Amino acid sequence: MKRIAILGSTGSIGTQALDLIRDGRRAMFDVVGLAARRSGAALVQQAREFSAGAVCLVEGGGRPPDLPAKTGWHTGAEGVLAMLDETDPELVLNGITGAAGLAASEWTVRRGRTLALANKESLVMAGPWLIGLAGSTGARILPVDSEHCAIFQCLQGQQRDRVRRVLLTGSGGPFRTRDLDTFASITPAEALAHPTWNMGPRITVGSATMMNKAFEVIEARWLFDLRPEQITVVLHPQSIVHSMVEFVDGSILAQLGVPDMRVPILYCLTYPDRTPLAFEPFDPVRFRTLTFEPVAPARYPALDLAYEVLRRGGDSGAVLNAADEVLTEQFLAGRVPFPEISRTVSRVLAADVPGDVRGLADVMRADARARAAALAE
Repeated sequence: MKRIAILGSTGSIGTQALDLIRDGRRAMFDVVGLAARRSGAALVQQAREFSAGAVCLVEGGGRPPDLPAKTGWHTGAEGVLAMLDETDPELVLNGITGAAGLAASEWTVRRGRTLALANKESLVMAGPWLIGLAGSTGARILPVDSEHCAIFQCLQGQQRDRVRRVLLTGSGGPFRTRDLDTFASITPAEALAHPTWNMGPRITVGSATMMNKAFEVIEARWLFDLRPEQITVVLHPQSIVHSMVEFVDGSILAQLGVPDMRVPILYCLTYPDRTPLAFEPFDPVRFRTLTFEPVAPARYPALDLAYEVLRRGGDSGAVLNAADEVLTEQFLAGRVPFPEISRTVSRVLAADVPGDVRGLADVMRADARARAAALAE
């Protein structure tokens, strides 16, 4: 049995992972650790069902009376790491949203374990440092994001120096065809209505601005050792082609499928094996029309910020992520209009002086610096 800890266990990624384990894979995985932000009742229920060795409720207090006596109890952001120390998992599925997930990624990589990474902010904030650390410890980073998991699969058995470019696909979110003159009136409810994927609020708003795709460009740069000019983003409203890899001989490999996050989650959990999954099969007749469009900079100005971060280097990724977290929260709270997310993030990034990243403390200093700057705008 593979000892696994699931971080963000009550969120979208975590609950789907537990569903996959529950569905005939109990003998494959020993769920030793679970962490959630604030859903205490759901976390306790999961701990009881899977006999978890320890759990962490980040925004928790006293130990719940119905938690099994043998299950360790931790709280606070530092409690996630304490839970990992106590349970010592072989595989960590990091489904935490935002900068809060970086410390757990660092814990996993530093100990040479396998990191199934759904927290894209880890590589946005500290990509070269984490990749370098993984190289020194032998840790494996498996990308759970559908786009990066697609690229990862297309590259299996291929020579990396024979890659001409990768094509990251994006649906374009709910405002792909909306009149630009109406963007100032976009409501949070409208931004959260993604046309194809069911995700958390931060990622869903990021899909509407395409900041999420900007993050994926940065992720792809570090995951696959690509030059920025080798990464192209195209709009693909049907979300069937999850990404493509073009090789120097003109061949293109693509990974396709009906949108279902269980597929990349299961692939990473069972890698390098593949196990059966009851899913909606791809029907080429039903999906006989697949369309692709260029990204319009006026509609999605956030995307260019990825290439600016890669040009600037240092801790610029941490600045980008922190400013976007703040502005997304401001938008969801009704304090700023939708277009102000990208505009303010761009100003914060442009005004910041990049610093070197030698460890987690450097990244978190940049994070704090950018949050203060974003709130001051």
